Amino acid sequence: MTEQYLMDPERQPSFRGVERAAQKIASILPATPLLPLDIDGTTIWCKAECLQPIGAFKIRGGWHRLTDLTDEQRKYGVVAFSSGNHAQGVAWAARELDVPTTIIMPEDAPKAKLENTRALGAKIITYDRMSGNREQLAAEFSQKTGAVVVPSFDDPWIVEGQGSCGIEIREQMLALTGYQPDQLVICCGGGGLASGTALANPDAKILVVEPEGWDDMKRSLEGGAIVPVGDNPPATDCDALQTLSVAPITFNILKDRNATGISVSTAEVHHAMRVAFEKLRLVVEPGGAVALAAILAGKVGLGDRTAITLSGGNVDRQRFAEIIAGG
Repeated sequence: MTEQYLMDPERQPSFRGVERAAQKIASILPATPLLPLDIDGTTIWCKAECLQPIGAFKIRGGWHRLTDLTDEQRKYGVVAFSSGNHAQGVAWAARELDVPTTIIMPEDAPKAKLENTRALGAKIITYDRMSGNREQLAAEFSQKTGAVVVPSFDDPWIVEGQGSCGIEIREQMLALTGYQPDQLVICCGGGGLASGTALANPDAKILVVEPEGWDDMKRSLEGGAIVPVGDNPPATDCDALQTLSVAPITFNILKDRNATGISVSTAEVHHAMRVAFEKLRLVVEPGGAVALAAILAGKVGLGDRTAITLSGGNVDRQRFAEIIAGG
C-alpha cells in the first residue's frame, strides 16, 4: 500500500492507515492508561481516553487528518462539526499546526465543551441540533471560504486516527498480561472509534454501545442496512453520541466484522459514571461511560481478555456532581 494511496480522500480506512496514525500520535502524545477493573471477580481493562489533553479520544483523528493537509489547504483552514469532543480534537490539532479553524456546534452543547473549544482558538458557529443540518452548514462554509471539511466520523483519516486507540489497547494488554484482547466493548456515536478499533484488532469480537433511543448503529447492524435515528428521539445526557445517522464508511467496517450493538439506559450510564469515579478515580462523561454501563448492567459476557473504552470526560461540573450524588 503506497503512501500516495494513504493520502487519497476516497480510499477506505485500512490497518496500514491505522498503524500510520498510531505512529503519528505516539510521536506527540503518551499512551493513555489501560486500567484494570474488577467486575464480580473478573478483571476487565479500561482505556482511559478521558485523560487525553482535550479529555477525549477525538484528538487522535483530528491530529491524523490535519497533519496530512497540504500547504495550500492549511492556508484556507478547516471546518468541522461536533457537539464538542471532535470540536476540541480538531481545534487542538489546528492550534498546534497554526491552521485557521471554524467549528459548527449545536446550541445545546455542554457549556464546558463550548468554552474549551473556544479557548483552543477555534471560531464557533452554533445551530439547532434538531432542525439544522450540520453537514450542509459545513459544506456551505467550505464553498465560501475554501476550508477543508473535517467530518466527525465519515472520513478515512478520522477512522484511522481513532483506530490508534485500538493499537494502544492491544500493545498495552500484551505488555501487561501477555495476551491480546479477544473482546472490545466500545462507546459508539457515528462509529469512528469502533470501526477504527475493529481494524486495529482484526481477531477480537467487537461490541458497540449507544444510549437508548439513539441506538441507530445497533439497529443498522441488526437489519443489515443503515437505519437512521427515528423522529423525536428522547433527550439524553450522552450528547457526544447523538448521531442522527451513521455513515457507510463506519457501518460497513462493523458489519463486515459481525459487530454487535447494545443500548443502555440513562440510569445505567449514571451508575457507570459513579463506578468509574469511585473505583478508578476518573471523571467520565455520560457518552464516555456507555461501554462500562453495558458491562455493569450484565449485557456483555465477561472474560479476562475484555477491554472497554472510557472515551471522554468532558462534562459540566454541576451536572457531573449531580450524577455522582445520585441525581
